[in-house]
Amino acid sequence: MSAATDGVEIVRLSKEHAELKPVADAVQGLARARAEMADLEAMTADPEMAAMAQDELRTLGERLPDLEREVALLLAPRDADENASAVLEVRAGTGGDEAALFAGDLFRMYSRYASTRGWRVELDSATEGDAGGYKEIIATVTGDGVFGRLKFESGVHRVQRVPTTESQGRIHTSAATVAVLPEVEDVEIEIHDKDIRIDTFRASGSGGQHVNTTDSAVRITHLPTGIMVTSSEKSQHVNRDKAMKNLRVRLYDMQRQAKDLARSDTRKSQVGSGDRSERIRTYNYPQGRVSDHRINLTLHSLPQIMEGDIDPLLNALIAEDQAARLADLEAEFG
Repeated sequence: MSAATDGVEIVRLSKEHAELKPVADAVQGLARARAEMADLEAMTADPEMAAMAQDELRTLGERLPDLEREVALLLAPRDADENASAVLEVRAGTGGDEAALFAGDLFRMYSRYASTRGWRVELDSATEGDAGGYKEIIATVTGDGVFGRLKFESGVHRVQRVPTTESQGRIHTSAATVAVLPEVEDVEIEIHDKDIRIDTFRASGSGGQHVNTTDSAVRITHLPTGIMVTSSEKSQHVNRDKAMKNLRVRLYDMQRQAKDLARSDTRKSQVGSGDRSERIRTYNYPQGRVSDHRINLTLHSLPQIMEGDIDPLLNALIAEDQAARLADLEAEFG
């Protein structure tokens, strides 16, 4: 790295170093532990040192499997987009106004979680619900490892609670869908001019200064796939650039989904299946619990989770995926 002079090259090497250092440290730690074990086994032949050596051998023997597992996980094939930023999309599903309110609650949950990790959340577009919340909200979440932490949040989230508009106190069930798409800078996605249609229109908002008075908003439709993206900042030039960036994100995500679905045919774990139509989680307000259906995990800490404390969920999902990847490796190499 010290020999590099080009700024771009230095950034690339810094990222590569950050990815390789944990692997190198873990491998060196395992090598030291194995060398120490060999020394301790030799010491058991000394009558004066045998008892102490046996104790240390037992302690080290208990640690060794964890060290070996850590190295195996670090050396296992990783998601190429693990460290990428992400585009977060939350949309109201079945349930009318209550679904839009729930979509707003989910977006607030993710925004608070992003804040605790020092990530930046930049709103791309939003359509508000009639009674509050959002029919749809899209944002870019920028930071190190965003996609790796949030990628298993994609899917259908269901809520069971008494809506504020319910006079009889009955529990309603509503849903919202979440999609987390990797935002990758160095991916070649070829888009031909003949394959896109660009429309400009006047953006609408909540009134006042938020409503554009010129046709500056941009909508781009990718004709071969039907993917449609919009951006409604004040500058039409900025909107076109943002919409093209979002289109590349979605086309790249289509390729990822195809690979994920192909991989899920042979993988037993549902966590990495990539199926976004799957109901993945239920938020039950009367009982104060959250249940993730993929890993049969129930936590009785709904208030804390809705305030952004979602690490217990994410850590369990990541651990399940790691276990599945280890099982894949063992099946492949024996």
